[in-house]
Amino acid sequence: MKSVYNFVVKPKGQRYNNSKKIGDSELIVNTEIYNHQFVNREAIIISTPIIGDTDIQPGDEVIVHHNVFRRWYNVKGIEKNSRSYFNEDTYIINHDQIFLYKINNKWKSPKGYCFIQPIKDTDQFNIEIEKPLVGIVKYSDGTVKKGDFIGYVPKTECEFIVDNQRLYRILSNLITIKYEYQGNEETYNPSWA
Repeated sequence: MKSVYNFVVKPKGQRYNNSKKIGDSELIVNTEIYNHQFVNREAIIISTPIIGDTDIQPGDEVIVHHNVFRRWYNVKGIEKNSRSYFNEDTYIINHDQIFLYKINNKWKSPKGYCFIQPIKDTDQFNIEIEKPLVGIVKYSDGTVKKGDFIGYVPKTECEFIVDNQRLYRILSNLITIKYEYQGNEETYNPSWA
């Protein structure tokens, strides 16, 4: 199956990531379908669009928008699938719903976006663990280099868990400054990630 303008994907695993393996037991961490934090965001490309140029190929792993596999209730309380739904193993998505893609076992960011790692706050008078509005570039679209220490506009970050690491997706044009390393910067990844 091929689409003219869209990608065809299937979820990598289940539609929701509602459980964690702890030792020999499995712990259910969420029972709600409307909570976006537990929707699976990992997908496998089945086919690429007929029209358009892309580096992404069938079989590549991608990180997609949280609403692709999500289920929801309409105003009458009837459970519905997302508009991307074709069948339980097939979803049709636009190129702007792909946030990261993996080629040759390396994640790449589409044009216009960067992913950054938060850093620990070393201020002894601050109760926050993370330093706000700064981070280290993990995946870049080329506007900044991987490893750059940057600052960005407030309330523009979107949280993702990629390879068990918490990252923020930032629009590249909302990166406001490149800092010089002070030597005490340490990336922060919470234990639950």
